[in-house]
Amino acid sequence: MLLWELFLTFLRIGFVSFGGGYAVIPIIQYKVEQEHWMSSYQFQEVVSLAGMAPGPIATNTATLIGYHTYGIWGAIASTLGIILPSLLVIIILAGLFYRMNQNKWVKSSFYGLRPIIVGLIVYAAIHFGLTEMDRQSIGWTSIATLMLCAGAVFGILKFKLHPFIVILLSGVIGIVIF
Repeated sequence: MLLWELFLTFLRIGFVSFGGGYAVIPIIQYKVEQEHWMSSYQFQEVVSLAGMAPGPIATNTATLIGYHTYGIWGAIASTLGIILPSLLVIIILAGLFYRMNQNKWVKSSFYGLRPIIVGLIVYAAIHFGLTEMDRQSIGWTSIATLMLCAGAVFGILKFKLHPFIVILLSGVIGIVIF
């Protein structure tokens, strides 16, 4: 049954959603495309809308995919599936972490997860930052987009600019360039 499949899919994704919503976008996309729940273009629209809506992007994405696939009940099943693992893990880990937060193995495992999370986020940024046409032929818009991204990172890291200022500046530069 599709409703049960939506719940189980997002439950499994919820259990591996280390690093936040942007890190699991590629996993959600893979499953959506594998099951033919929506086209790649529709998925990009859903992720864009989910990013603009208040709340976690993974939860919003799951809700919108569920709604698109099975209506309100699909939205409820998908949302429950994606948030239930986090809720359970937080409850269990809060008690354990309180006792083990100085353990060498615990600290090491969190350091080991960092590069994976960064890699998934960079993949999502590149995948959604460049359109399908941009990925097939690198043009001036692709280069300008990558330079704008590099400038934003440089501004935050080197000059300690507030992210809000970087977002505003990037928007103004985007209006001028594009």
